[in-house]
Amino acid sequence: MTRVLHKFTRSVPQWRPRVTPVRLEDATQEQLAALQVTPSNTKVSDYVLTLAHDVESLAVRSPLFNAIMYDEGGMSRAERELGALGPSIVNRCIYCAAVHADRHAKLEGDTSVTDALFARGEKATLSPRDQAIFNFAFKSAKAPSEATAEDMQALRAAGLSEEEILDLILSSALFGWANRLMHVLGDPVREGVE
Repeated sequence: MTRVLHKFTRSVPQWRPRVTPVRLEDATQEQLAALQVTPSNTKVSDYVLTLAHDVESLAVRSPLFNAIMYDEGGMSRAERELGALGPSIVNRCIYCAAVHADRHAKLEGDTSVTDALFARGEKATLSPRDQAIFNFAFKSAKAPSEATAEDMQALRAAGLSEEEILDLILSSALFGWANRLMHVLGDPVREGVE
């Protein structure tokens, strides 16, 4: 039995596409070229193979994703994952929330932040820096136009540099968009769960 998931957890589920992914053996030369730069430079997922139907978008999306989430400098990798977790919670993207929570916990060697967020959501109490990062990511995902100069000041007061603030804006905006796309294209599932 397969069950579509509705609860946040760090246990990363499978993602089942609703649109048939491109098969590598059937891919065009343009699709294969776009697929060479996969997010995080890892294996080609069903999600990326689904996006390969629009090769022009994928050819831009993957390098952008890698630059935002993995480039050196600015916010730490763990903080970028926290920035991506905010929109994933707002958008109820079970798959993305699990991926970013799992990565954050592994990078930090600690599950307390993601435990608190999954237990209490936006009411979780975190360290001042993590709280400022999550609050901004959550608020900007709900209504980007409501991010104010005061929100920027709260990030600075928590110790974020201008470069780190830009990284946060980029990571949270990227996943505000990606969550919505993933919802329409497929579902988070667990096989064999009743």
